[in-house]
Amino acid sequence: MDSKTAMGSEPHGSPVRPDFERIALLLQGGGALGAYQGGVYQALAEAELRPHWVAGISIGAINAALIAGNPPGQRVERLRTFWETITEGPLGIRQLIPGDIKNDLVHQFINQSRAMAALLWGAPGFFKPRIPPPIFAPASSPGNLSFYDVSPLKSLLERLVDFDLVNSGAMRLSVGATQVKTGNLIIFDSAERKLGPEHIIASGSLPPGFPATEIDGEFYWDGGVVSNTPLQWVFDATPRQDTLAFQIDLWSARGEMPRDMIEVDTRLKDIRYSSRTRLGTDQFRKTQALRRAAAKLLSEMPEELRHTREAEMLAAEADDKVYNIIQMIYRARVYEGASKDYEFSRRTMEEHWASGYRDMTRTLAYPEVLQRPTSPDGVFTFDLKHKSGE
Repeated sequence: MDSKTAMGSEPHGSPVRPDFERIALLLQGGGALGAYQGGVYQALAEAELRPHWVAGISIGAINAALIAGNPPGQRVERLRTFWETITEGPLGIRQLIPGDIKNDLVHQFINQSRAMAALLWGAPGFFKPRIPPPIFAPASSPGNLSFYDVSPLKSLLERLVDFDLVNSGAMRLSVGATQVKTGNLIIFDSAERKLGPEHIIASGSLPPGFPATEIDGEFYWDGGVVSNTPLQWVFDATPRQDTLAFQIDLWSARGEMPRDMIEVDTRLKDIRYSSRTRLGTDQFRKTQALRRAAAKLLSEMPEELRHTREAEMLAAEADDKVYNIIQMIYRARVYEGASKDYEFSRRTMEEHWASGYRDMTRTLAYPEVLQRPTSPDGVFTFDLKHKSGE
């Protein structure tokens, strides 16, 4: 199998069990777009592909906690409960869902009006406007410096996530947040510390909408301020293992040239928050090729050379593990516009969920997705959009 994205085989409907030591699910941040990840997980669950490690940023951290913090049979249900709760509509009144909308301009107007509703009234169980707005208030504590109050999210997470299960070691959970004072990305990992609702909320504390979250005397903002994808953490973790990684992105680094000011704003947002997954995987492929070359060289090295300082340095980095990186990137419709990450309507949530479910179902129909790579670098990447020619 060529280490580049495969283009040759046709899909079929009977995927084989993957021969990997670890399945990792990597969830990017993207606000309301995160419902796409819920649909993705539903398709994985139906295929009985349960991750050993789930890692996320921002809304990806919330979805990750809902997965890690529930037994397998309840995960999709809890994901649905979360997304249905926060898209109930302002003042507890579900927004009306019109029939099929044929005109993109009409659809854009409806989406923009729903996004405006979220700005004015918040999202139930997620965030609510801070009154009075902090812009009119004197200097205050970091936990109050935001336009919205996220205390409803803490209550919802405590209701839907079993943090005893999160910390039991049944599934590894990692979330990233930005330490405000240092500007460094900090990884909160259940393999290294006990996690609670505050770690999940910290990962999504995007200013100025949401306040910094305090943990052990330090304040944290959204992890996406520094890096909007957990891809590199998983690949750098030790001990290394043969890994089948599903990288679920909500922003596309690639797109069309904008034609108006709305599209300029939308394109800028896509570029700013995209994870550059392809760049990251290309760099990882080069690194892994060097690691495998070092492992082969060490295996053929005379005994007296293996104990030199240089050989020991190589040994610390060498390995012969293999990696399948399955890239899925949500492509927003034209009518979604720049407000797509805070448009919390039920109709749009269902569209995102269905899109994620459909994309993952189609991805799993290709046999090479679950097969071990045989290329010299031991890395295989797959992108459904390239595969299907879309």
